[in-house]
Amino acid sequence: MMFVILGICLFVGFLLIFLLLLPRTTAAGALLQEVTRPIRQADLPAWRSAIDIDYLAKPFSFIRSLIAPEPNAELVRRLMFAGYRRAAHADIYLGSRLAIPAVLGVLVSLFATDNAIMYFILAIGIGFFAPEFWLSWAIKKRREEIRLSLPDGFDFLAICLEAGLGLDQGIIRLGHELRVSHPALAEELLQLNFEQRAGVPRLTAWKNLADRVDLESARSFVAMLTQTDRFGTPISKSLGAFSDSLRTARRQKAEELAAKTTIKLLFPLALFIAPSMGIVVLGPALISLVKGFERAFH
Repeated sequence: MMFVILGICLFVGFLLIFLLLLPRTTAAGALLQEVTRPIRQADLPAWRSAIDIDYLAKPFSFIRSLIAPEPNAELVRRLMFAGYRRAAHADIYLGSRLAIPAVLGVLVSLFATDNAIMYFILAIGIGFFAPEFWLSWAIKKRREEIRLSLPDGFDFLAICLEAGLGLDQGIIRLGHELRVSHPALAEELLQLNFEQRAGVPRLTAWKNLADRVDLESARSFVAMLTQTDRFGTPISKSLGAFSDSLRTARRQKAEELAAKTTIKLLFPLALFIAPSMGIVVLGPALISLVKGFERAFH
């Protein structure tokens, strides 16, 4: 009963703090947000566009400001790898590590009857580490999506350059064309274009892209761009050769994974399929032997 009361008080207190710290939007602020919403949310998925991140993160930002003036730099960097670049995302992540254990603790307190203390501690631990597991999975998934989409993107960029477009115009066209098939790469390319429009040098913007993606192929591409810019070689030919090498590496990776399936199949074959086949094949023979021995002894 004590854990039930404690869990309910924790949930109610967290809810009251959240409601009290919600920002009050003025009429001018609401009008400004409505005008700038299409620009801010043009390249976001539908479910992310429907959520006002700054409004949701305001209470968490206030709680975080009591401890540190700025979010943790390493956490912001890891969220950037997963595609979440705003400071509000870091506050929401930290708030989820507090809110999820509280919600799970309340649910366990309400519904658990036996071993309530053990389940309460287990639920709090799972709720605290669940956002960390999700973030690691999101980073790995986004890197894999970008790695698989780089050869197609470079081929398209080479076609744009051969058709007469400049490198910057080709990147803009590539970012708009890949929104459906490769949204992660399109988002990074459009971010690259925004940085260049803000005055960042081209090579610096490309290096920032390689740091955000954190892939060896992206770093190799930035090094190739640096060499072509320094020696004046045609970028379209270099892009074509580079995309061919990436496609070859992708095919070799797929062949490597296919070759590993033979070894991976040994364990389920030995643990599940072989015993079942043994029962089906040898079971009738064993039954016949047992019946034969029973007749012989009787």
